[in-house]
Amino acid sequence: ELNNPLITLKSIGHQWYWSYEYSDFNNIEFDSYMIQYNNSEMKNFRLLDVDNRIILPMNNQIRIMITATDVIHSWTIPSLGVKIDANPGRLNQGNLYINRPGIFYGQCSEICGSNHSFMPIVIESISIKNFINWINNYSS
Repeated sequence: ELNNPLITLKSIGHQWYWSYEYSDFNNIEFDSYMIQYNNSEMKNFRLLDVDNRIILPMNNQIRIMITATDVIHSWTIPSLGVKIDANPGRLNQGNLYINRPGIFYGQCSEICGSNHSFMPIVIESISIKNFINWINNYSS
């Protein structure tokens, strides 16, 4: 249990994408879908990159609330040591402390149906100054 997290991020699993809500800020919520791979664009990781990344500040306590709308999913970022089940009708909580900038990849690790491997998760960890700029630009 985190007594005083800087940010609360709510993640909602759907078939076959994730939705995110930044609970501490008004009107910041979005869906995150896997980017379709195109051989001409080699800048994305196949089956791992998304159209809307989670942006989080580094060196801060972050609370993650996770649920699902349809079937059981599992919100997993192996390089951060995070795996939290997303169950319909239940709200699970976890926490993160990212101590370095970078991009962290994960995906649904529960066999939730035929397309469960097409539910990637991408976290971009940035400085608090850049995070505040992102919040201000997103809101306007």
